[in-house]
Amino acid sequence: MGSIGVEDLEIYKIAYTLMLKIHKESLKFPKIEQYNGVADQLRRSSKSITANIVEGFAKQKFYKDEFKKMLVYAIGSCDETILWIKVAKDLKYISNEESKNYLENYKKLVKKISRFVSNMKNS
Repeated sequence: MGSIGVEDLEIYKIAYTLMLKIHKESLKFPKIEQYNGVADQLRRSSKSITANIVEGFAKQKFYKDEFKKMLVYAIGSCDETILWIKVAKDLKYISNEESKNYLENYKKLVKKISRFVSNMKNS
């Protein structure tokens, strides 16, 4: 049996799936928001979550604590994504129901990443 890769991690799978959904959703926002606006910031923060998980996973081979640090960054990017989702909802770019769904999923992801970090400390 081979070694585990980042794509095998549940936190990666969830972050990647949410990132794709957010990307597609944000392309529906007004043109003014696409570059340096709400849509752009939302895409960047959601992509940052997945990127931090991947980068940290790769660096752990050489620097054990680097993965934990990058996961903390991923949590920060989750919180930033939550902010932009709220802004998008308040500007009526996404519906209340869509917003609620995204917020629930990102809050669950924060909890899963936090548990993952705690389990790393205990092992």
